Amino acid sequence: MKILGVDSSGMVAGVAVVEDDILLAEYTLNYKKTHSETLLPMIDEVVRMTELEMEAIDAIAVAAGPGSFTGLRIGSATVKGLGLALNKSIIEIPTCLGLAYNVWGTDALVCPIMDARRKQVYTGIYEYRGDELVTVSEQKAIDICELVEELNTMNRKVIFVGDGIPVYKELINENAEFEYTFAPAHCNRQRAAAIAALGVIYASKEMMVSADMHKPIYLRKSQAEREREEKMANE
Repeated sequence: MKILGVDSSGMVAGVAVVEDDILLAEYTLNYKKTHSETLLPMIDEVVRMTELEMEAIDAIAVAAGPGSFTGLRIGSATVKGLGLALNKSIIEIPTCLGLAYNVWGTDALVCPIMDARRKQVYTGIYEYRGDELVTVSEQKAIDICELVEELNTMNRKVIFVGDGIPVYKELINENAEFEYTFAPAHCNRQRAAAIAALGVIYASKEMMVSADMHKPIYLRKSQAEREREEKMANE
């Protein structure tokens, strides 16, 4: 099983190819460039360096959301176009699950926190049962204080991952009543390798959609939509 993984759900852009349990290639960039500039060239580079025949890919896995609205749209359009051109299915991986999968083999809870602005985070809560990463609490958009309160009731050690760490680290330090740690640099942001590896698992269970049926998971309305609704309500 050979899976192309794509993640553009946050500031990080990533492309990876996983074949069964082997990571063949990964290209990650976390810099001040738009995903529309970087994503297709990154795919081209991975394909060139691995001498990959795109037709040999079994499916395309994508971080389907939540995350940056612009990033999700770019990633969705990219994989949809490739899927339609190559007649390949799309594997929709929840972004928070992909982030949590960066941390392996722990008995702690894994909690991704992606900054969603206005003191909200995109988050979920996960744990390992044997070799399987399972969902304890589904991904959602929630106030960071509500998340900390929820974790306080669980009385478990927690590993935080995600770009919300530098934004909310002080708040967590002040309010957490549980043991916790923050994941280090190599595993605290989105990685396409995790998306592709989960894609292999999803594909083995036939958890795929056709390219024309794929759409991102936003969880909440965009800022532009919210502002438009607020403006209409005040008129």
